[in-house]
Amino acid sequence: MKLTFIGTTSDDGDCPTLYATETGDIVVQGDRLIDPEALAQLRDVKDSETFVVIPRELLVRFAPKE
Repeated sequence: MKLTFIGTTSDDGDCPTLYATETGDIVVQGDRLIDPEALAQLRDVKDSETFVVIPRELLVRFAPKE
């Protein structure tokens, strides 16, 4: 899978960051959600899934509008 950098709100090249796949899907890089109370509220979680925390500003600035 080829990824294309979309943008980041990090000043030092760290996460969070957004990437686009060659099919137009979005890949998100960020800190893992590890809070047990928050994880307990998630629904229909597959074993292959993980969850990351993304600042709203990153999505407002860089998420596709379509």
